Amino acid sequence: MPGMHDASCSATEPARLHPDAVLPGGLLLACDAAGWSLQDVQGALAPLRVDFASGALTYRRARGGDRHQGLGRAAGKPDPADAATLIDATGGLGKDAFILAHLGWQVTLLERSPVLAWLLADGVARGRADDSAGPVCQRMRVLHREAVDCLDHLPATARPQVVYLDPMYPPHRSSALPGREMQYLRRLLGDDPPDSQLLAAACRTARGRVVVKRPAGAPPLPGPSPSHAIRLGQTRFDVYLTSR
Repeated sequence: MPGMHDASCSATEPARLHPDAVLPGGLLLACDAAGWSLQDVQGALAPLRVDFASGALTYRRARGGDRHQGLGRAAGKPDPADAATLIDATGGLGKDAFILAHLGWQVTLLERSPVLAWLLADGVARGRADDSAGPVCQRMRVLHREAVDCLDHLPATARPQVVYLDPMYPPHRSSALPGREMQYLRRLLGDDPPDSQLLAAACRTARGRVVVKRPAGAPPLPGPSPSHAIRLGQTRFDVYLTSR
C-alpha cells in the first residue's frame, strides 16, 4: 500500500478490487469513485467506509451534546495555549476522534490494523475536501502504529494532554447479530482483548488524563483504579488523572 498521506484514490478511477487486498473473514478492500471501502465477499453486508461528512456525524456535531456530556466532559476542555493535543490510541473507525477534533483537540489516531489505518486516512483525506467536515479533519492525522510502542517512545516534548482508549467491547452472549460496523471489525480483527500494557503506557504518556470508553456494566481495564467515571446511557468513560 502507498503511504498514509496518499490513501485517497482518484475520483475518476473506476471501481476495482485489488488482488493483494483479499483479507481474513471473507473481506475485500476496494476502491471506487467514493473512496476506499471494506466489502463482504458474499455481499451480505453493505460496504463499510470511513465518512466524516456523514449525516450521523453532522447531526451529532449539530446536537452539541458531546461537549457537555460523556465524551466532552471526560476529555476535558482543550487548552489552546498548550497545543490541545490528544492521542486516540485505538483509532478504529474514528468517530469519537472526529468529535474530539470538532471540540477543538488536535487529534492523532494510532491504528495497528493496516486496513483500518488505510480506511481512516482515506476518510480524513476526503473529509478535508468537504466544506463542513474540512476544518475538523484538518485537526486529525492518522498513523499506522502499535499503540504501546508508539506511546512509550514519544519524546517528552510530544506527550499529549490526553490519551483516549476505546478498546473493542467484549462480545455479547445474546444470539442477536451485532451491528454492521462491529461485524466487520470482528471479522477483520477477531475478538482479541486489549493489550494489557495499553492503559499503563497511556498513563505514563498523558500529561493530563487518560479516558477509557467502556460498556456501562463492564469492569475497568486491569491496572490502576479510575479517578472518576462519567456514565451516559449504556456507555461509561473511565477517567485517569495523570497530571502531577
